[in-house]
Amino acid sequence: MVHDPLFTLTMHGPDETAGFARRLARILRPGDTVLLDGPIGAGKTHLARALIRARLGETGERDIPSPTFTLVQTYDAGDTEIWHADLYRLSDPGEVAELGLDLAFDTAICLVEWPDRLGAETPAMALHLTLEPSGETLRLITARAPKPWAARLEPLLSDYAE
Repeated sequence: MVHDPLFTLTMHGPDETAGFARRLARILRPGDTVLLDGPIGAGKTHLARALIRARLGETGERDIPSPTFTLVQTYDAGDTEIWHADLYRLSDPGEVAELGLDLAFDTAICLVEWPDRLGAETPAMALHLTLEPSGETLRLITARAPKPWAARLEPLLSDYAE
């Protein structure tokens, strides 16, 4: 199901995108799925890495590898696991169950790049973020999600009020 946009924000470079990810990390809880969509080079992995670091309480020294080849990387964040998936190489949505991702959707914080590969396995309550490059360093982030997300995202949006 495609939801109406909740907001669109302009990020003025990688540092702002990372700042957005850190703010988002504070409101996520076990069972939340964030779908990261956009073309190659849009900043999906950058956003996911910043979010993971924030949730782990780290500043950036630790390597957070892209799951491009492993498909999934998991992290113990104390109160929950974080699953970071890159589904670019999946050829069939049935492979989601082989990864265990379908079970993680219920219990972990899941960050999924290339969510179109999920097909019918897409969690109905997921937060969908589309990243669109705009020029050299600008990125537009558009959020779509079911209504319960609007109230949860309110504190995050107040940081961007003009």
